[in-house]
Amino acid sequence: MPEGTLLLLFVTLQRWGEFHWDRDNTRRLMAKGAVEIGRAHYPLMIVIHAGWLAGLWVAGYDRPVDGLFLIAFLLVELGRAWVLWSLGRRWTTRIVVLPGAPLVAAGPYRLVKHPNYVIVAAEMVLVPLALGLPLYALAAGLVYVAAVVLVRIPAENAALASTEQPRGALTEAELS
Repeated sequence: MPEGTLLLLFVTLQRWGEFHWDRDNTRRLMAKGAVEIGRAHYPLMIVIHAGWLAGLWVAGYDRPVDGLFLIAFLLVELGRAWVLWSLGRRWTTRIVVLPGAPLVAAGPYRLVKHPNYVIVAAEMVLVPLALGLPLYALAAGLVYVAAVVLVRIPAENAALASTEQPRGALTEAELS
């Protein structure tokens, strides 16, 4: 099996698992009274992610993998795991806020306000680079960063500001 196929299988299975975890977390949060913000731009985010991955399957499935960029990607994946662990059951691909819940300030959120977006931007560049597709990496990175900076982060910041509560407003058991 070509190296590119193995890398893309990993990324595809990862995204598939996250899709299911997102669905479960979103349902659980909504049942507790959470609200989704920015629903209108969510399809744009799906198109960007799905298009990125579909394009990689077309352009890179049969390519060798550059070890240096693969190592960089795997290091970024440690950051992804840190974000997922820090958010736990509050992690979603949507902007879902639970009124009364304190903002997460653990893990990478102590250092960066939106670490997941930094990680995804790095992934969108590193995977194509690992497959020897530098122009694809540049285009994907620019499209993702533009969408996140111009649309997603402003919507998320507004949502979080409108629901931010003091620490301890809800217990961890209530958030689970």
